[in-house]
Amino acid sequence: MSFTASDVKKLREMTGAGMMACKKALTESEGNVEAAVDHLRKKGLAAAKKKQSRIAAEGAVVTATEGNKAVVVEVNCETDFVSKGDDFQNFALKIANDILKEGYADIAALKTAKEEIVNELTLKIGEKIDLRRFEAQETTGAFGTYNHGGRIGVIVNVETAGDKTSAEFQELLKDLAMHVAAADPKFVSANDIDEDFKNKEAEIYRGQLKEEGKPENMIEKIVLGKLNKLASEVCLLEQKFIKNPDFTIKKLIEEVGGKTGGAITLKAFSKFNLGEGIEKKEDNLADEVAKMTAGSN
Repeated sequence: MSFTASDVKKLREMTGAGMMACKKALTESEGNVEAAVDHLRKKGLAAAKKKQSRIAAEGAVVTATEGNKAVVVEVNCETDFVSKGDDFQNFALKIANDILKEGYADIAALKTAKEEIVNELTLKIGEKIDLRRFEAQETTGAFGTYNHGGRIGVIVNVETAGDKTSAEFQELLKDLAMHVAAADPKFVSANDIDEDFKNKEAEIYRGQLKEEGKPENMIEKIVLGKLNKLASEVCLLEQKFIKNPDFTIKKLIEEVGGKTGGAITLKAFSKFNLGEGIEKKEDNLADEVAKMTAGSN
């Protein structure tokens, strides 16, 4: 059974696969377009599985809100070029909106539900796609969100007994989200700092002080002093407001609460940095050339 150029065009539109892949699929399926679709999906699944061992550290961090729900999600691909394309950007946004609508319990559930469309996009763009992580929140108050070019995403969960529609409150939401992006807090308040975090920081301080040559009998005293200042460095409420260092975030919230007619409580925040914690592959051109030429000698 033969096929025409219009069959190839139709198959490309249906699958997003390249022209040569479509021609090969139609040849294998003797011109049957539906069978060619199945062929490409099977090949795509196999190809997608092969790509899962690759490193995907580029991509997009997306923030989205709907009603009383908000989400920040990181979707990865292999190259910055692909991450800027419409196919990838639309896919990442769809994932964020689907999380809001479907309420997936965790990243494992999301990956299971989206396995098929991830494989289809992998087939289309030729790169590994990874649904890496997400954090979703619900509120009885309001959300502040900030997204820095798809590389940093923040949501801040704030509740109030005052006027949520006031200009002061809306400005506070924006300021809090931008502050989190810039100041990188780890906890909401000092009460949230766990002992494991304190112990880890104490060990880092000790190592730094020893490297600086501080006397052994002074190190523990200095470490204790640094731990006492820890809250002002890593706790959102204790940090100095980036737009006005005369205010802590706690003081800023109290002041805005006074203007809007009700106490304001900062309940939670989430922040993702694109590719954070992923060890990126460092390409070595000399090594690559050596590998390519070794087999020809």
